[in-house]
Amino acid sequence: MAGSSGLLIPLVAGIIGLGVLAQVLAARLRVPSIIFYLLVGVIIGQPGLNIIGDGTFGGALSAIVGLAVAIIVFEGAYHLRFDRLREAPAATFRLVTVGAAIALVGTAIAVKFAFNSAAVSWNLAFLIGALLVATGPTVITPILDVVPVRDRVAAALETEGIVNDVTAAIIAVVIFETVNPAVASESLLRGFALRLGTGLLVGLIVAGVVYYLLQYVDLSPGDAPRNSRLLVLAGALIAYAGANTIATEAGVAAAATAGMALGNVDHPYEEDIEEFKGDITLLVLSFVFIALAAQLELASLIDVGLAGIIVVLAVALLIRPLLVFVSAIGDRFTTSEKLFVSFVGPRGIIPASVATLFAVELNAAAEEVTGAQAELLGTQADILLGTVFLVIFATALFEGGLARFIAEKLDVIPMRVIIVGGGQVGRALAARLEDRGENVVIIEEEEEIVERARNDGYAVEIGDGTDTDVLRSAGAENAKTVVAATGDDDANLLVSQLASSKFGVERVIARANNPDNVEAFEDLGVRTISSAMATAWAIDNQIERPAIAHWMTDVGRSGDVQEVEVKNQKLIGKSIREVGPMLPDACLVALVSGELHENAEVPTADYILEEGDMVTLLGRRESVRDGMKMVSGD
Repeated sequence: MAGSSGLLIPLVAGIIGLGVLAQVLAARLRVPSIIFYLLVGVIIGQPGLNIIGDGTFGGALSAIVGLAVAIIVFEGAYHLRFDRLREAPAATFRLVTVGAAIALVGTAIAVKFAFNSAAVSWNLAFLIGALLVATGPTVITPILDVVPVRDRVAAALETEGIVNDVTAAIIAVVIFETVNPAVASESLLRGFALRLGTGLLVGLIVAGVVYYLLQYVDLSPGDAPRNSRLLVLAGALIAYAGANTIATEAGVAAAATAGMALGNVDHPYEEDIEEFKGDITLLVLSFVFIALAAQLELASLIDVGLAGIIVVLAVALLIRPLLVFVSAIGDRFTTSEKLFVSFVGPRGIIPASVATLFAVELNAAAEEVTGAQAELLGTQADILLGTVFLVIFATALFEGGLARFIAEKLDVIPMRVIIVGGGQVGRALAARLEDRGENVVIIEEEEEIVERARNDGYAVEIGDGTDTDVLRSAGAENAKTVVAATGDDDANLLVSQLASSKFGVERVIARANNPDNVEAFEDLGVRTISSAMATAWAIDNQIERPAIAHWMTDVGRSGDVQEVEVKNQKLIGKSIREVGPMLPDACLVALVSGELHENAEVPTADYILEEGDMVTLLGRRESVRDGMKMVSGD
């Protein structure tokens, strides 16, 4: 058996190596790495292979898993920024309250009636329901890495994952005390409040101490970045261990609280700490997931049979959509975004780790008794572990693996528009673009302007737009347009060059505050708008074309003008005369452009649309939006 001391070190090294390989493979295939972790774990854990078993890590597995969970939860919470919660505050709050309650009760009912067995009491059903409330950053973050959805969607999913990890773990521990006869039970409400309160208090104290040391204590000038990384890592572990010593599973809440508190205050060496924690978390995550999955025998999954499959289907296809649509009532989510969030609810490290430890404790309790009670406890352990891991496997495999495909089908991956400069020009442009449904991010470094833009509801990245890291953080790698709209022409030129050469952005537009710089900008291949000329055009339009000038100023409220590529095969080869009646009322083709045209032109009625043509639609707002969908073939 690999549990002998001589083989334990190579085994651990091998697991970590397999975890890194799984991470690389997942990155290449653009699917969550948890899929490969679970598959590897189950394979090496099979009894016939004799690689890893129940006694491999002795009694240390629970401690190893606990400390790993502390690091993973701390890491996820550290990246959860309060300012992002403004993107969809109402929906986010309901997801972690009303949504969590629907998940708990709905899953418990599904478990109880799917198994329809005396072994599955309501207490066990609610225990499984509590564990399956949690989604978690370990499975959500990899999905969002390959599916760059709008900020409001990402913020809701990330917050749900962090908060529900904490509440699920605490609720599960409290309910477990009613299932395990070896533990004296207590009031559910009292137990939950005690653990949550303990975690919040300990987490805030540890975060405060770490912040003070980072901000005001000399950590040794030569080794300060390294020491700061180690200090934060130690803080995460101390918060978890300290709270857990006071109340079981309060450590998860403490780690999350400490991570969230430190992540939302300015302190030295933030970038060093983030990179270090990310690498540590990947190693820990791969080891723990593989080690936990190895404790599961395929027979446990098979034993839950049809009842387990019914629970999976209920959780993924009924309960999840219900809680999402209820939580997102009256918010800014589109129907497609609600459907996407409904689809993305994979379960992660908290259900896997806590269910494994609970199963071990139930089996240990079964050894202390005899007869029917021993058999009941063993059966409950198998049902608990098998059901939870079946849901984890199914949701991680299908929801994680198909997330990008589903997102593309639902059209919820918007190409970002980045506006560098949050002044009046930048905010006015952002308002018009967001009204069209674009995913706009403003980059600004002045605190007053940042606050004003955020109060107006815009997503703002704080920093210098000429900094490559700031552009990357704002999403330049997934941007279709970058607009350099600052009052500094030198900065605008540098932003344009970086966006084009470093990130390969399709469309880069710069604002030239000095008309004399326009020629220099255009010589470098930058599309340029002169502030002086734009003002002159606007005044000229008001003089010569007042009706169209007023209408264009009001675009987005009653009317709209949009350019879209012809992809609908039903339109290709047809004349404008034939296409006109096919378009919605109050929508017409104003211009045709594209690779086949040297310049945009007003088409005649006999013009034949060809593949690759770009048509400009003009008309009433809703008519133009419907026309865009028809022309593009959506």
